[in-house]
Amino acid sequence: LGACARQWALEAWARPAHALSRETAMRMACRGAGMLPHRRRPFGAAVLVLAVSSLVPAARAFYLPGVAPIEYPQGGRVELKVNKLTSVKTQLPYGYYVLPYCQPESIQDSVENLGEILVGDMIENSPYEINMMVNETCKVLCKKELTQEQKDKFRSMIDDEYTVNWLVDNLPGATRYTRSGAEPATFWYMNGFPVGIERNGAYYIHNHVRLLLKYHASPYDYEGYRIVGFEIEPHSLVQALRSDPLELSGLAGVCSEGAASPLHELDAHTEIAFTYDVVWTESEQRWASRWDSYLKMTGGQIHWFSILNSLMIMLFLSGMIAMIMLRTVYRDITKYNELATAEEAAEETGWKLVHGDVFRKPRFSKLLAVSVGSGMQIFGMSVVTLIFALLGFLSPAHRGGLLQSMMLLFTFMGVLAGYTTARFYKIFCADDWKTATLLLAFFYPGIMFTVFFILNLFIWGEKSSGAVPFSTMFALLVLWFGISVPLVFLGSYFGFRKEAIELPVRTNQVPRQIPAQPWFVRPVFSSLVGGVLPFGAVFTELFFIMSSLWQHQFYYLFGFLALVLCILIVTCAEISIALTYFQLTAEDYNWWWRSFFSSASSALYVFLYSIMYFTSRLNIDRTVSMILYYGYMFLISLVFGLLTGSIGTIASFSFVKVIYSSIKVD
Repeated sequence: LGACARQWALEAWARPAHALSRETAMRMACRGAGMLPHRRRPFGAAVLVLAVSSLVPAARAFYLPGVAPIEYPQGGRVELKVNKLTSVKTQLPYGYYVLPYCQPESIQDSVENLGEILVGDMIENSPYEINMMVNETCKVLCKKELTQEQKDKFRSMIDDEYTVNWLVDNLPGATRYTRSGAEPATFWYMNGFPVGIERNGAYYIHNHVRLLLKYHASPYDYEGYRIVGFEIEPHSLVQALRSDPLELSGLAGVCSEGAASPLHELDAHTEIAFTYDVVWTESEQRWASRWDSYLKMTGGQIHWFSILNSLMIMLFLSGMIAMIMLRTVYRDITKYNELATAEEAAEETGWKLVHGDVFRKPRFSKLLAVSVGSGMQIFGMSVVTLIFALLGFLSPAHRGGLLQSMMLLFTFMGVLAGYTTARFYKIFCADDWKTATLLLAFFYPGIMFTVFFILNLFIWGEKSSGAVPFSTMFALLVLWFGISVPLVFLGSYFGFRKEAIELPVRTNQVPRQIPAQPWFVRPVFSSLVGGVLPFGAVFTELFFIMSSLWQHQFYYLFGFLALVLCILIVTCAEISIALTYFQLTAEDYNWWWRSFFSSASSALYVFLYSIMYFTSRLNIDRTVSMILYYGYMFLISLVFGLLTGSIGTIASFSFVKVIYSSIKVD
């Protein structure tokens, strides 16, 4: 019944509103298999069926913008768009037409969102002519004379391992590679195809491409054909051209491949002809699953085993810490609540001894409140972004959608940041809430924007398409000053209007002397030890995220990412609580900043891991590219530190508040 219902739901989602025969056939098949009764449904089941049936038309009519399937008629025009040239070696994207490729009569930019602009996408039209189910062989696009400057440009792009990125029906073109020696034969995909190759000092241009397009047809569901696959086979060859007035380019070509056909060596020719083949094949793959091939680029099997291994280790460690803490704290509270003699009270030790100083205002309390507020702003952005991603709103088809959503959500989460900072700052009995709110609105966002602006100047100096235009910079400033800052003040206003959080114990006027501490419980060492567990929780996922960022691979494992975020939250909370408890047991009440850095120190390990990733996985040798890499990894580490530190501080504060409210204090 479950399989039948799932298939029925999938069919109802995929078909257009007028196609009812499929649903009828599915009902008949289910009824014939004995899965649906013929008559006499109970009243409750009838109500449920009516409710579900009333929702089906609404679900069927709902499509996300830009991801509704397009049905092409036979012979209908299919547009091929070109995107930026990218390189793992330089990390500097460039526009497609900086190289002397064939251009259309007028170059038109596609509509871009904020996320596409920030990642440097430049989607433009192309002169390629593709028609649905119309195969082409050695169709000539154009023939061009190459100057020495253009040859040098090609040579530089090949040395820097630049790849060409194309789009057909919002699908990126991918090159399929077969793993040699694998039994059975396995293959993997690379996004785009290389500009050319270099062999023994000779440079060869990929001037001929074979476009392998797959389509899916379902006459019962819709009319026309849907594109479900787009692969590219690049070739370098010398074509035989002849005049043909019937062709738009005025030329017809003959492309011969094989060992006997000559390759197009850059230095041996002054002219270059660009040709292409179009091959259409029918596929059983449905339109809804056409992205599966691209999402297999990251090696899913390794990811599964690694993430499960990390999950088991983190759950084991978290459970062990939780058991120790519960047993120890319960024993301490029971002992402290027993009626003690005067001699026992005089010899009181442990965390109860510092009850008069445990909530004492720490140094730089304003910065602590601002750091916790900024961390909760990042936390709120991360959670809501993951929810939208899990619901499918941020699919890879939405280029730039993930980055744009994160920026907008970060802006709107200013309310949460202001409220959290106000609530924490009021614990310290401070009145200058406007100063704290101004620091929250401008300190950490100012650091991030300054670093981003400096990095953008370096990209702009390289004349890369990745440079964010100054108009977009102005839009970011409008988001910051026009929306985020007022929302921060709004949240802070509501936070300061509420009554201060009631503390279970009073703070003494004179601070207590802290006894000498052994080296292993001092702040630096304990914080560095505490950061290991949160980093271990995200270690595996961090590798795939960095591969997506710096090796231009697709990342769409948001289910795993949500699981890792849950593990990270639990781990940060428990390690901060454990270290705070051990610190209070040693009669050291300066736990505020320690609880923050116990988790936030994991950001240091993230940055150290980025150094190891740079040396082992990347082949970047340009100074500007290295500055970009470490600059952006610094920002990522800072964001991660604020996120984990705020979780640890809030968890430790809740823990301290609970245990001191559970004991009897004179």
